[in-house]
Amino acid sequence: MVFPLYDDNTDRHTTPFVNYALIAANIFVFVVLQQLGSNDQFTYSFSTVPAEIVSGTDIVTPSRVLEHPMTGQRVLVPGLGETPLSVYLTLFTSMFMHGGIAHIAGNMLFLWIFGDNIEDRLGHVKYIIFYLVCGLIASLAHVFTTAAFASQESGMLVPSLGASGAISGVLGGYILLHPTRRVTVILFRFLTQVPAYVAIGLWFVFQLISGLGMLGGGSQQGGVAYAAHIGGFVAGLVLIKVFDIGHRNRAVVG
Repeated sequence: MVFPLYDDNTDRHTTPFVNYALIAANIFVFVVLQQLGSNDQFTYSFSTVPAEIVSGTDIVTPSRVLEHPMTGQRVLVPGLGETPLSVYLTLFTSMFMHGGIAHIAGNMLFLWIFGDNIEDRLGHVKYIIFYLVCGLIASLAHVFTTAAFASQESGMLVPSLGASGAISGVLGGYILLHPTRRVTVILFRFLTQVPAYVAIGLWFVFQLISGLGMLGGGSQQGGVAYAAHIGGFVAGLVLIKVFDIGHRNRAVVG
């Protein structure tokens, strides 16, 4: 529907070192530690597993071979690995892992476009705290939505990962601080410029509609944790005003 390409940065005052570092950290984890997604042992040990967060205990399960009922194709499903640290730390480690190249590419594009302006507004230290807190709240939103609406107990054992929740918080902050800033997007196959509230607003409407469809079958639909996206976005909307205290005398350029 809407695919952002870049925004107007002519009024940016600082170099977004933290945003660059976050992008570099995500790429490093995916390429080196996850080995481009092939290192299942690492991925299934440091992802967020709702059942582990709710119970506070590490859960290790064996790998399984599932057979497709129609095609008969056999697929190996990795089991949950042992988490060497507290399971609660996976709420943070999962923020820096991704499920595939398309997953990380989309997330890093959104972070590249919108994160620098939030860092410029808040400052380096406040920005990294804001980012991590939004990501934490997003992960918890996914965990507790799964616990409340998962149609099967096995849904609690499905690991989640990705920077989407934290980046959704960045989008929530952006739409409040820079609602009219011009964003160049591909909209219905056309290259055009729209205000940020249109670009991000359409994105959020899609998340909300898709998220409503998840309530009958858990918090993940089609492999996407929409509850984390919504939770992170709402967290960004609420928290940006708190983190922005002390900057109100600085003009907000649309």
